[in-house]
Amino acid sequence: MTCKEKILSNEYADFITDYVTADELSGLTPLDFCFHAIDGGYGVANVNRSMIPPMSVSYYGYSMIPTLYGLMQTEEVFNPDNLAAMGNIRVQNPPLSLQGAGVVVGFIDTGIRYQLDVFRRSDGSSRIMAIWDQTIQDGNPPEGFQYGTEYMRSDIERALSSDTPELIVPSTDTDGHGTRLASAAVGSILSQGLAFRGAAPQADIAVVKLKGAKQYLRDYYLIADGVAAYQENDIMEAVKYLERMAIALRRPVVIVLGLGSNQGSHNGTSPLASYLNIVANRRSRAVVVCGGNEGDKEHHYEGVVPDVVEIRVAGQTKGFCLELWGNLPDTYAVRVRSPGGETSQEIDFRSKVDREINFVFEQTRIIVSNVIVERNSGEQLIFFRFENPTPGVWNVRVDSSEEEQNGMGIFHMWLPITDFLETNVTFLAPSPDVTLTEPANAQQVITISAYNGLSGSWFPQSGRGFTKNGDIKPDLSAPGVQVSTALGTTTGSSIAAALAAGCVAQFMEWAVVDGNVPTVATRGVKSYLIRGAARPDNIVYPDNRWGYGRVSISGTFEMLART
Repeated sequence: MTCKEKILSNEYADFITDYVTADELSGLTPLDFCFHAIDGGYGVANVNRSMIPPMSVSYYGYSMIPTLYGLMQTEEVFNPDNLAAMGNIRVQNPPLSLQGAGVVVGFIDTGIRYQLDVFRRSDGSSRIMAIWDQTIQDGNPPEGFQYGTEYMRSDIERALSSDTPELIVPSTDTDGHGTRLASAAVGSILSQGLAFRGAAPQADIAVVKLKGAKQYLRDYYLIADGVAAYQENDIMEAVKYLERMAIALRRPVVIVLGLGSNQGSHNGTSPLASYLNIVANRRSRAVVVCGGNEGDKEHHYEGVVPDVVEIRVAGQTKGFCLELWGNLPDTYAVRVRSPGGETSQEIDFRSKVDREINFVFEQTRIIVSNVIVERNSGEQLIFFRFENPTPGVWNVRVDSSEEEQNGMGIFHMWLPITDFLETNVTFLAPSPDVTLTEPANAQQVITISAYNGLSGSWFPQSGRGFTKNGDIKPDLSAPGVQVSTALGTTTGSSIAAALAAGCVAQFMEWAVVDGNVPTVATRGVKSYLIRGAARPDNIVYPDNRWGYGRVSISGTFEMLART
């Protein structure tokens, strides 16, 4: 098989690794694999699954197995625009007239419907510079990449002038999530009487359409059938693509991520979060990430040992994963009690192998993995796979595995994001805090939570901070309820991130394109936005819901005018 075929094949496992591990793999002949570098010391190894042990967090380590990410939007309803809440239209108009000109806004999502008018200029030409469709394999991937197909603006222009555009550029967005985000962030101002405009209507557009996760990973994480799920390594490749575009064009680039996952330490230590931090620190880059919609989903639990955690499984499901993250210097032990009253022995993880729990009167099988020092976070991780769990209330007793508790005994547990569950699986005593999805906890990115721009009230589904270790996240909040897009109105933290990204593009036009702050990076952009944010007096900032306040791009320029 070629490297491209191995990347795409479900028979080859994907591992996020570093260059040292790649060298180690190359010495394991006759191991069948290929390796390609990403950036920042990260790369991806694609290894023949028939030649290696089955997936196991205990065996491979947590960070090597790609996390799966889902889409962060909720129901669609109708209502007017939200741009006025951010002062966006004021900045679009004279005297500033900032509409994102000269800035590239890149979307890593479900693709884009490039034929829509909102992605064209007034003369009908396309504002889309490039589309990398990871799902189409016609032998024309971007330079330096092994898979997918790249369509440049010239290809898109040819398609738009054709009677059969889909034959020239077959890439599209069947889900609509990526198109909604792009239109809200950078959609052209329409003159056909429609009450719609994007936040940065003159910015150029770049798009990566992510390929779906491989089936073996969906099976390992027990993801519900038919749900959109995307691999961490494919997202990292997409970031690399947009980063290379910024270097080649020598133009400011804003990267938008409307995806999220409940997997991970919630400290921003995952490979994706670490790579985003690297890119965000580079000149003329800005990375904007949504905070997720898990705030009211009852999927987070915080406790202190000894404790009994109750998990309610509402109906039949093939299973779900559960993660327990400890705090240094404590180590933890667990035992599980089924709804029927059967209790497992205590598992204290004195060995590194997976533990299997079976019950006499239940069909459920539980695999428990342990990483005493998880590579990126340095903390203990206990990873549960509940296969065919019996409906009812499950108990997980969490104790210290030492005779004397060394620290405070605090631990956190997370269930998967809502879309990844076949039935309602919740904690009976959940905490709504520390519910930002990954990679929103990455320190250098701009993390956006959502509120209702029409009423000014908090959007209860939006993820809340702070991080597991108490670092300040989210950074800011933006409208995320009933936001106008080219495909109707939509709600969710991803659309809030898109609106905020449009504001960032406006600022980057002033700072980099116009030469006012040409060396600015994400941290600087974040600081300017924080200084200009709207902060109602009845809240103490920074707040674990609102961050440092509500994005107000007009407020940022008012602050600059004063200083």
